[in-house]
Amino acid sequence: QVQLVESGGGLVQAGGSLRLSCIVSGRTFSSYAMGWFRQAPGKEREFVAAITWNGGTTYYADSVKGRFTISRDNAKNTQYLQMNGLKPEDTAVYYCASDRRPRTIATINYFSRTFSYDYWGQGTQVTVSS
Repeated sequence: QVQLVESGGGLVQAGGSLRLSCIVSGRTFSSYAMGWFRQAPGKEREFVAAITWNGGTTYYADSVKGRFTISRDNAKNTQYLQMNGLKPEDTAVYYCASDRRPRTIATINYFSRTFSYDYWGQGTQVTVSS
């Protein structure tokens, strides 16, 4: 079965950095776009970033643009989220997700919707102290 496993979360001071990883097994990783979402207590899950199946295009929420970088290594079945300049409002559980369709060509309107993804990781906690 398809499994997504995140790692790399933790506690960091404001202004610090973290790198999240997500390892995918059970499907042809290189054929699927990937996304990162986050959910803070009492809030809905929100889009953070996405990357197309070939890594050619990336998309970001306005709130993280210029601070976060999404990337992927298809040889390692792994995607990453480099988070710099962290703020207390970035505190949340971060989830990786795999596109429900292979080789999707679409806009951020598609990749920013939770419905566009069919497999999710268990989440990793990121806490940013002020």
